[in-house]
Amino acid sequence: MEWMKKSAGANGRDVADDFSDGAAAGGLGAGKASKRTGGGHFRSVGSSGSAAKDPAAAGCGRERLLRLCGSMEQVASVRRVTFEDGRAAGLRCALVKNGALEFALMLDKCLDPAWFSYKGMRLNLLTKPGLQGRNPYDTAGEEAVRSIMGGAMFTCGLENIHGCQTIDGVDYPTHGRLRTTPAEKVGMDAYFDGDSYRLCVSGEMREARIFGENLVLRRRVETVYGSREIVFTDEVENQGFEPQPLCLLYHCNVGYPLLEPGARLILPERTCTPRDEAAKKGMETRKVVGEPADGEPEQVFQCVPAADAEGNTFAAVVNDRLSLGLLVRWNVHSLPYMTLWKSSASGDYAMAMEPTNCGFSGRAGETETVGALEKRVYRLAFSVLEGKKELEQAEREAEAIL
Repeated sequence: MEWMKKSAGANGRDVADDFSDGAAAGGLGAGKASKRTGGGHFRSVGSSGSAAKDPAAAGCGRERLLRLCGSMEQVASVRRVTFEDGRAAGLRCALVKNGALEFALMLDKCLDPAWFSYKGMRLNLLTKPGLQGRNPYDTAGEEAVRSIMGGAMFTCGLENIHGCQTIDGVDYPTHGRLRTTPAEKVGMDAYFDGDSYRLCVSGEMREARIFGENLVLRRRVETVYGSREIVFTDEVENQGFEPQPLCLLYHCNVGYPLLEPGARLILPERTCTPRDEAAKKGMETRKVVGEPADGEPEQVFQCVPAADAEGNTFAAVVNDRLSLGLLVRWNVHSLPYMTLWKSSASGDYAMAMEPTNCGFSGRAGETETVGALEKRVYRLAFSVLEGKKELEQAEREAEAIL
């Protein structure tokens, strides 16, 4: 799947048409709110621009697959599922299976992925509360922390992205409201586009209040059978008649067994700023994962990534022992920063790559502004790296960007 090309939808028109109003790349203003527009174009895995492929699907076009499979659900499918037990009771998901790659998009939580699984191995973090549906305390100040289950990614925003805070008498919950907002107008599809078998899920989330903001995020998630890539395309529209601050952070979480002592972060960074004293102590070792330690405080860093001439950049957590990694790509014209979250605490062992459009302070600091009736587009692509060659290729690409 190449980002330099548009993806054709099931109805024959370009998927990119759904997000055309925000397609131009903007810049980041200094010292004031910026007006970034669009997610930019970026390559798939590797500097050659070709996405990572599943060897089992090599050479399998439409005719070959239809000869081999009575139903395409043998190898690739998307289905609605509902959990019945414990805290997850009632949670609805779109379960997507693409060969050895599997992920579950939570219909009740912003179409965020509850997990990424590759060849039966979970790549993501799952925190102590575990898999859970929506809760009464999801947006209840500090109590909202109890609803954070990690998952492969949760979307922070649109009014606040970090800790809970009160500004001008208005309360903003931890990591914002969007991550627990249920999707509406949900659509799912699986179809041949030439020789490519595409699996797609889409929906929209609204963050609104009377006499206040009216922001809509439309999300499309797509993968192609045989690839190890998952692409998120988000369009944010201000359907109100006043400019609104727009805070957005993609909290991409990695956990055991991919994350273990010796795992490391690949990131072409221009600068890195520690959030506090705990982070200052970990500056030299921030990209390397150590042993878990009881009571170890979390470390948070604000990174400014380097990018190629078109603004493309990436980060990856790799495990050399397993010859496996999880890579995420984005464009700095729309998401100019990456927050790095690292927790070495026993039982809270985690690392997160967090592309974002604003700094540590979230809403309180410099934020993007979306004007009345304006739109913005953001794109994120996850890839599974497998084998020493692909890990080395990611290293070389980072060096080339720098």
